[in-house]
Amino acid sequence: MTGNSSRNDLSDSSKPGDSSGESAAKAPKSLWMNLRFVRLFIAYALATFGDWFDTLAVQVMVAYRWGADPLIIALIPVFMAVPGILFGSVAGALADRLYKVKIMLLCDGITVALTVGILLAPSPAWLLPLLALRAMMSVFHVPAQQALTRQIVTEEQLFQASSLNGFVNQCAKIAGPLLGAVVLTFFSPQICILINAFARLLSGAFLWPLRRFSEKKEAGVAVEHDEQNQKGAETFFTQWQQGWKYLRHNRTVRNTIVFGCLGLMSILMIEYQFATLFREIKPGNESMLGWLGSSVGAGAVVIILLLNRLPRIGYGWGLGGGYFLIGAGIASLGLIGPDTSTAWVIVVGLCTGLGNGLFMVTMNYLLQKETSPDYIGRVFGIQNSLFSVVLVVAPLTGGAIIRFAGPSSTFQMIGLATLAIGLGGMMFQRMLWNVGRTCTSTDKASAVSQRM
Repeated sequence: MTGNSSRNDLSDSSKPGDSSGESAAKAPKSLWMNLRFVRLFIAYALATFGDWFDTLAVQVMVAYRWGADPLIIALIPVFMAVPGILFGSVAGALADRLYKVKIMLLCDGITVALTVGILLAPSPAWLLPLLALRAMMSVFHVPAQQALTRQIVTEEQLFQASSLNGFVNQCAKIAGPLLGAVVLTFFSPQICILINAFARLLSGAFLWPLRRFSEKKEAGVAVEHDEQNQKGAETFFTQWQQGWKYLRHNRTVRNTIVFGCLGLMSILMIEYQFATLFREIKPGNESMLGWLGSSVGAGAVVIILLLNRLPRIGYGWGLGGGYFLIGAGIASLGLIGPDTSTAWVIVVGLCTGLGNGLFMVTMNYLLQKETSPDYIGRVFGIQNSLFSVVLVVAPLTGGAIIRFAGPSSTFQMIGLATLAIGLGGMMFQRMLWNVGRTCTSTDKASAVSQRM
């Protein structure tokens, strides 16, 4: 839902003959002919690659240049996750209320300033708050981007757009650290941080022409807004509450987020413990961890490229099948012994990556398609908040379990638990995601609004 100030901005920016006022339904059939999506996609790619350059540089700077205590290093992901917990749902409500492109541009600009601040930080005491503030900009940036994507692509293009975003994300995880390592070989971590700042500047430059894009609402949602506007302008708190109400009444979206949290909890328990596992099993083979990470990323890229050729995918098979493959890969890692070959580790990594890419694309597509366009920002914001809680709790829980049961046993238990979650998703997909029942997003929005 858009506030009064946002509507004034939109009306002022819509000029006669400006093609930006056209609806997404009139977008070209080819996604790459949709120039608005191309600009948004390039901006997202630049920001994502820059972030991975920056992540590696910060770790090197803290661990090697400053020689910081391990506790300080462990606090880095915690500080970066806390803004998502505190502001995720708030950011989603703002994305639905305000002008999305302006939110993204503002976040890019502030991110550049904070990145320069990180570059000049003299100690961890300065670095950690700056990292938290910069992570907060991503918390506000992501819901606005997701909501804008739903605005500028047609429903037929939505699955392809989701898979392309996932493809960039996985490529950045592989190429970003590798290229960052090359830069660090010849230059300092500060150069990588500067690359991130420059990437964010370019991201804002590609977004800048979209500032005149006129956002429109679906007919069913627009009627709801007209009735509400007659009663008076909605407050921000009211819109925030309506986001949670929408999630409570939309069973498909609610079950997806809960299902995602359960599986993510299992995965994150061991995601930061791969080094612990390999250190115990193969203490003299440090390259094994690199082979595993690269194969996971490669598997995700392969499945995303295949999914990009499909018009859609079944929710149960995508979400449940993704977790099934991830669980099988994690459990297999628990069976690795000192004599296990590198080739087997690569196969296991590929299996895990296939599941990761399958789940990620399906979930992003489901939330985009099954959520009314006017609630997408709030839904993704709530998802970000809940996932951030898992991001803090799961690694600590996994570390405690590993100390008690050992790495191999923990990997086997958590892998089997994740596999069981995926199997349950495939078996009960009709109950969880209304498989076989078709309904337009407008119909769902109208039905939900009647129950609120």
